[in-house]
Amino acid sequence: MQQKEPLWAAAARAIERADALLLTAGAGLGVDSGLPDFRGDTGFWEAYPPLRERGLSFGEIAQPQWFRNDPELAWGFYGHRLHLYRGTTPHNGFDILRRWAVKRPGGAFVYTSNVDGHFQRAGFAEEAVCECHGSLNHFQCSRPCSPSIWSAEGCTVAIDETTFRAHTPLPSCPACGAVARPNVMMFNDGGWLSERTAAQEERLDAWLESVHGASVVIVECGAGTAISTVRTMSEQVARHLHAPLIRINVRESQGPASTLSFPLGAAAALARLDSLLPV
Repeated sequence: MQQKEPLWAAAARAIERADALLLTAGAGLGVDSGLPDFRGDTGFWEAYPPLRERGLSFGEIAQPQWFRNDPELAWGFYGHRLHLYRGTTPHNGFDILRRWAVKRPGGAFVYTSNVDGHFQRAGFAEEAVCECHGSLNHFQCSRPCSPSIWSAEGCTVAIDETTFRAHTPLPSCPACGAVARPNVMMFNDGGWLSERTAAQEERLDAWLESVHGASVVIVECGAGTAISTVRTMSEQVARHLHAPLIRINVRESQGPASTLSFPLGAAAALARLDSLLPV
């Protein structure tokens, strides 16, 4: 359903007048970059046919037990995603958000459940990004033997594209030699090392405190209700700061009564809003 023009104008006006932006994002933001949509088993299995043959859903394969019980399968899945994210260029919507951010006197902060590192790839400062579910671009020990978290830069994982199983040698912990794993919060994950994300959350809290009393606008892209971490964050900050919430989501744009809702993909909606802003 096409939105009425006054709603677009209201959202553009809010962005134009904002002193600062909180940019929140879920997996839907990356779909316009060509990343697979894991919504429901059908979309997931289209991206990973060998897992369909085994009857494994995203929620079942995205568990730390596989790094103990079948590390080649675990790294087949996560290694493929690592290379996919590295080889995918963030779409133009990221650049639009970055341009909006640099024009605000209070700047912007990103809060995302995405583990692909695409905000940093698009030019956002590492210090202004909070990855609430961790990052596939960072590793940790699968045991874990220590609180160490290290960069995945330079690491590649060879994968059999017909089985989605990884070839040895697999990434390993430099301290104990055990199989490494991504520093990503998985399902049923008691071993995720959250220190890196906790430090990001502290910086986000400090930024939110610094813009308290200023005109803040929240722009949320592609955050669904299945895992509602990002949506909850957006709505909590909107209430706390009395800030407008612009929610962009193809299927689930609904929100609290004051939400400016746009049932479109992120790239299209951001481009249209950008066209309404002064150059």
